[in-house]
Amino acid sequence: MIKKINHIGIAVNSLAEQIPFYRDILRLDFVGLEEVADQQVKTAIFKIGESKIELLEPTAPDSTIAKFIEKRGEGLHHIAYQSDNVEQELQFCKDHEVALIDAAPRTGAHNTRIAFLHPKSTGKVLTEICEEKNN
Repeated sequence: MIKKINHIGIAVNSLAEQIPFYRDILRLDFVGLEEVADQQVKTAIFKIGESKIELLEPTAPDSTIAKFIEKRGEGLHHIAYQSDNVEQELQFCKDHEVALIDAAPRTGAHNTRIAFLHPKSTGKVLTEICEEKNN
């Protein structure tokens, strides 16, 4: 079951250029940086209440984030919803004919398992289902 918004993903050209705004101007709690090599992205996470802001910087010109920025420019990339069981959410969506990008969960940044739903089934909003792994 969906519990809350886990994070909002924002595509940026440069983490170094954008981090100061979120950290120093908005004064959000900077959680840290992480590179997810198989997704060709570096992330910066900021905590705000129970949710997070995730800045996404491409690490390769042919990455999904680089293509997104090239086509649409920097900005809102996706909304991630927190679940206790990402597999059950995917099956529920599949049973209700929601188009999936990921048929099975994969490893995400910051100790998560993730799966994306296709924007054609979600009101043109890239939607991520996210499950935090137990440490």
